[in-house]
Amino acid sequence: MKIQNPKSKIQNRLIVAASEHDADMLYATKFWAPDPFIFLQRNGKRTLVLSDLEIDRARKQADADEFVSFSKLEREVQGKAKKAPPYEKVLSHFLHQRGVKSTIVPANFPLGYARKLAADKIRLNATNGSFWPQRETKTDEEIQMMSRALRITEAGLARGVEVLKASKIRRGKRLLWSGKTLTSEILRAEIDSAILRAGGTPAGTIVAGGDQACDPHERGFGPLYADSLIILDVFPRDAKTGYFGDLTRTVVRGRARDAQRQLWETVKAGQALALRKIKAGVDGAEIHKGIQEFFAKRGYRTEVRKGRQVGFFHGTGHGLGLEIHEYPRLQKVTLKERQVLTVEPGLYYPGIGGARQEDVVVITKNGCWKLSRFPKQLEI
Repeated sequence: MKIQNPKSKIQNRLIVAASEHDADMLYATKFWAPDPFIFLQRNGKRTLVLSDLEIDRARKQADADEFVSFSKLEREVQGKAKKAPPYEKVLSHFLHQRGVKSTIVPANFPLGYARKLAADKIRLNATNGSFWPQRETKTDEEIQMMSRALRITEAGLARGVEVLKASKIRRGKRLLWSGKTLTSEILRAEIDSAILRAGGTPAGTIVAGGDQACDPHERGFGPLYADSLIILDVFPRDAKTGYFGDLTRTVVRGRARDAQRQLWETVKAGQALALRKIKAGVDGAEIHKGIQEFFAKRGYRTEVRKGRQVGFFHGTGHGLGLEIHEYPRLQKVTLKERQVLTVEPGLYYPGIGGARQEDVVVITKNGCWKLSRFPKQLEI
């Protein structure tokens, strides 16, 4: 495949993917399917090639102009042969039928299909960046859908806080809930169950306490303890629309030590600093640098100690939408109106624990509009 020339006049666009797992396909079709199907945009017309299992449902639900039966194309290619042709041969046949000699494809287009199409004289141009650049900024409808995803996220967080609050502190500071030791696994299951009831699909919920939380993507395991910082990072997908929510809160069941409270308050203040600076036209790298400098002035340096990272060593935020981490990264771009981003500074020091606060904002001309509503409370 060749990389697309930005000045290219090629209008055809081709995706072969399962929309349940491919955000570009879901964005293009608004149709959920677990198996790969074909999307072709040619001369402004959108055609879907689907199995007999999916085609009638797609006619009712998908955003497309034409629906073609894959099995019909397959029979045309197979002819009198006993063995069904490979998928890529049917794909090539379809494109030749439509007179497609060249097309833009996503950068992750399957290599086997690409080789077959190239052998059949169909030129592919892979996008150098987003396949649908318009995904970077969100429409009013998308913002509404993301707000719904955040309400689902907040339902999960609320259940997590409710269970922690109801837990009893026992010997060794272990937490007891419903007659059992409360573990990360149990609390995660309660959060995820609440998400399912609210209409979402859980996706890797983090419940990490103590030093476990000093690895920001550690999901958490084993007993949870009183008087310890616990990070709850919840990022489900709305089962209806496919859009993600993403929120993090850090709490203590019981009493926080001075060092824990100072860490938590510093992170909260760092996030507030970022929220004040965010607006269209601002360099995200400057915001990220400003938070690191603020933390350092408070005595929280980002460095390597005893062979591991401590301080604020991850990004300030990322794009959110049909993917949990989508373009852009906050600290790598100049901000634009209608980008939807997380803002999630954190500090991590073994012996004290980890603290992270995460909210979701829409970038505006003069600032940002916070979509998330969940309160920040240290002790519960």
